[in-house]
Amino acid sequence: MDIRVTLPLDHDGFLRRECPHCIRQFKWHDGLANEEAEQQPVPAAYHCPLCGQPAGMDSWWTQEQLDYVQGVATPAAVREIEQGLRDALKGGSSKHAMLEFKGSFDTPDVPAPLTEPDDMVIVTSPCHSYEPVKVSEDTSGPYYCLVCAQTFAV
Repeated sequence: MDIRVTLPLDHDGFLRRECPHCIRQFKWHDGLANEEAEQQPVPAAYHCPLCGQPAGMDSWWTQEQLDYVQGVATPAAVREIEQGLRDALKGGSSKHAMLEFKGSFDTPDVPAPLTEPDDMVIVTSPCHSYEPVKVSEDTSGPYYCLVCAQTFAV
């Protein structure tokens, strides 16, 4: 089963992220931010721009994003399982037993799509300027480079 889930970007093309260490949120650019970024290797891990701790690429989901993905996937999985049971029981009758699937599963509703506000400011590290991030307006540095964790101020 293949379920496609789209997460919203803000108007500048940034995706909300959450550090698995400090649990604070920021945004990183979704996709390549510029031509220089196209020529760079993809890092094995990124560093939180707020605490500097590294984590793998699949570690930065916000709780809201995880809940949304689960909310989209669960109804599709329930429908798939129900149809599989119906198909498995078709023709499963014999002269001694009759198998029948009646009723249906309670399929949860798909959640409303997430929205992404334009609520942060862009900061760019001097060492890897092709990987800008957005941070809350009320935070102050030092910040950490997303790629190498070098500290910088704005």
